Amino acid sequence: MTEEKQRLEALIAQSRRIVFFGGAGVSTESGIPDFRSQDGLYNQQWAWPPEEILSHDFFFSHTAEFFRFYREKMLVKAAPGAAHLRLAALEAEGKLTAVITQNIDGLHTDAGSRRVYELHGSVRRNHCLSCGAAYGLELLENTAGIPRCPACGGLVKPNVVLYGEGLDSEVLAGSIAALRAADLLIVGGTSLAVYPAAGLLRYYDGGPLVVINRTPTPADRLADLVIRTPIGQTLAPV
Repeated sequence: MTEEKQRLEALIAQSRRIVFFGGAGVSTESGIPDFRSQDGLYNQQWAWPPEEILSHDFFFSHTAEFFRFYREKMLVKAAPGAAHLRLAALEAEGKLTAVITQNIDGLHTDAGSRRVYELHGSVRRNHCLSCGAAYGLELLENTAGIPRCPACGGLVKPNVVLYGEGLDSEVLAGSIAALRAADLLIVGGTSLAVYPAAGLLRYYDGGPLVVINRTPTPADRLADLVIRTPIGQTLAPV
């Protein structure tokens, strides 16, 4: 075991209210594509930039193109990785109080985590813009083109936060409360480049801060421990 891993495990052992704040790097090890790496979605060629396709305005002005991109690039089959599973185990042990994630893939829930704050929503949830009926992922997987509500024929929208939309107020409130009560914050798999999500870290001042990320982040200078090894390897049980 490396010295960094030993220090991390010691911090976990002495903590009782751990909060994990994560991003794309947690799920790339499960095969979910990220956005900002060299091979990420933002560096692929499309008729429109992915940032534009995944925007509120584009959803309503080019709905068919939105769903073509969304089905091809956002609905990726994957299983939880080592990091997802360790975090769920820590919650089951009564040590981890919340996962705050920028990911929309639902893998933390699949791994068994129960208190998950999905800042940017989830591909697992959809709703009709006309009657409000809720649908799971199956509606988009089993249809082509623009998904319509089986009940009323209205346009069905994924419950994901698009560019130009605000974060859910209840998810924000829960995340802030968890951060304020935490005695250890582990930030992992995120460059902390996306706001307002990354700005939530300012609500934590309860104890040690650990950053696990392959590349530097703005939080490194504040961290008690910075680890550059892959997050699944780093969080895997001893």
